[in-house]
Amino acid sequence: MVKETRYYEVLGVNPTAGADELKRAYRKLALKYHPDKNPEEPEKFKLISQAYEVLADPKKREIYDKYGEQGLKEGAGGGGFSFSSPMDIFDMFFGGGGGMGRGRRGPQKGKDVCHQMKVSLEDLYNGAVRKLALQKNVICPKCDGEGGKKGAVQSCSNCKGTGMQVRIHQLAPGMVQQIQSVCSDCNGEGERINPRDRCKNCSGKKTVRERKILEVHVDKGMQDGQQIRFGGEGDQVPGLEPGDILIVLDEKEHETFKRKNMDLIMNMEIGITEALCGFQRVIKTLDDRNIVIQSIPGEVIRHSDIKCIPGEGMPRHRNPFEKGRLIIQFSVTFPDNSWISLDRLKELEKLLPPREAVTVPIDAEECNLMPFDVRHDKPGQSSNAYDSDEDEMGGGHGPKVACASQ
Repeated sequence: MVKETRYYEVLGVNPTAGADELKRAYRKLALKYHPDKNPEEPEKFKLISQAYEVLADPKKREIYDKYGEQGLKEGAGGGGFSFSSPMDIFDMFFGGGGGMGRGRRGPQKGKDVCHQMKVSLEDLYNGAVRKLALQKNVICPKCDGEGGKKGAVQSCSNCKGTGMQVRIHQLAPGMVQQIQSVCSDCNGEGERINPRDRCKNCSGKKTVRERKILEVHVDKGMQDGQQIRFGGEGDQVPGLEPGDILIVLDEKEHETFKRKNMDLIMNMEIGITEALCGFQRVIKTLDDRNIVIQSIPGEVIRHSDIKCIPGEGMPRHRNPFEKGRLIIQFSVTFPDNSWISLDRLKELEKLLPPREAVTVPIDAEECNLMPFDVRHDKPGQSSNAYDSDEDEMGGGHGPKVACASQ
């Protein structure tokens, strides 16, 4: 039986909570009640950190469960336990300040490494497992990251182990300039190893290159630019916790579909007959199914009309049974000029809606439509219809609208 449950209640977990659940609870509450974000409740942050420190340590947790807080203070018959600073726990958990305004106390974790991986839209729709081979630095197994024999590594006497040299340059009487540069004796490393004592496996560099193969699981519904993190798989550096490897997904362009959040967008070209009389088309989906779409009898599909099919878009990440829409934008193509004889054209006209009646004034001028040339409107290429006789004969920069008085 658990004697006290106060620390569990502070973190909002059950007494049976595991290590991962404790971490999630502490992360959420520590960020919420950090003094930089919530200066009104410093004691709350202190209590949260104290509760996590006890429950995350198996030995302390066992004593707390049996004897409560009093047992921790007395050490269950021993000398008692001392608690760490709440900020120390926060820095240790978030890697030095957690971005809450406090400076890092020193490099505790190596740099993260990013790799880009191209994926198809089919991979993002169906999910996929990809293997990625990469090179990374690992601690030399021969010297355990020492760089040489035991005791062979010595602090550089030239820079006193700082890796930097400081020179004073006098510019004028009473005026000097301080110049800082990388130490030439140790190349900025702050230590030196006698060449004879260097590790032959890593040549004194303390790390060696190793080929690593990562199995990357692309979940259904993931998006372009989304990151997949491999904790602790970054380059290893002596004295530092390895950083993470971040795989950034790069979506390849698809020949049919374009993605927008959970929707898939495509263009479909249909003829004038299909637009007026109905159509039926087969679409191949990203999971290799065939779906048939058709218009309702009597429905007219206009150019640039947009229709959609619910549930045929992209799956939602972590909930793949929920899907977006397949959005179709129609492009209606018209037949070429003179595709039908004049006699049959009159028959077609009888089947189509009647024309709008137009009253033509007596003094109206009749104009013929000419093809439009976009170059005519470009800067520096415009011309006036009365610029020259050559323009009137068709030698200008573009076609004109020819007018004739009735």
